Amino acid sequence: MDTYYRAGFWRRLGANILDGLIIGIPLTILAFIVSGERENSFTNIISFLYSLLIPVLWNGYTIGKKICGIQIRRLDGRPPGIGTMLLRNVVGGLVYAVTIGIAAVVSAFMVGMREDKRAIHDFIAGTVVVHDGDE
Repeated sequence: MDTYYRAGFWRRLGANILDGLIIGIPLTILAFIVSGERENSFTNIISFLYSLLIPVLWNGYTIGKKICGIQIRRLDGRPPGIGTMLLRNVVGGLVYAVTIGIAAVVSAFMVGMREDKRAIHDFIAGTVVVHDGDE
């Protein structure tokens, strides 16, 4: 892990925005064509599976993370597995939902202010988001 640098707030936000645009827009268009609705359970399921499975299958990257040069890693340096991503996305998401989003705001501040740049969902899953040091 010492050849990697921790990804901060802006890189992570940029990757999330890119993922939302790259995955969300086509899914919304497809859902509208198929069902006449902007959003339905199909788009929610595909979005969930994307955020859960793509990092497992693609060495810790999503499309947005790859573009931004960041990736999810376990604390031991290995890429995340399905159990790690379930903890990160499902349990982390439940914490954010139960706290009515307050924990999400706290997480944003944690990523922006903590030296280790880890959010609540990173602590739950034992992960860190890293980049190779190119600025």
